[in-house]
Amino acid sequence: MSEYRRPTWDEYFMEVANAIAKRATCDRGRSGCVIAKNNQILATGYVGAPSGLPHCDDVGHQMRKMLHEDGSITEHCVRTVHAEQNAPHDSMPDMCNAHNKLRHCQSCR
Repeated sequence: MSEYRRPTWDEYFMEVANAIAKRATCDRGRSGCVIAKNNQILATGYVGAPSGLPHCDDVGHQMRKMLHEDGSITEHCVRTVHAEQNAPHDSMPDMCNAHNKLRHCQSCR
């Protein structure tokens, strides 16, 4: 039998973020986020529409083209917000760590 290895704090928070991601309501980015400070979970969030608004899974995507500084154009769903944005903002004082399943975008860094 192999010896039990306790997960690091980062591994633990990422496992929680992966579980939170299962609540995401946009199939273009099922991601979850854990906001932690001093190894304590302060808030969680997942990709989806803000509270009270329709979800992509229910009514479809609301796509918009975005022009980037390098001239490239990509399409993004604007019906939803990112997991970090759906986590309560008042829980994000300086020196908190956001553990996210996907890479942070420019606006969520």
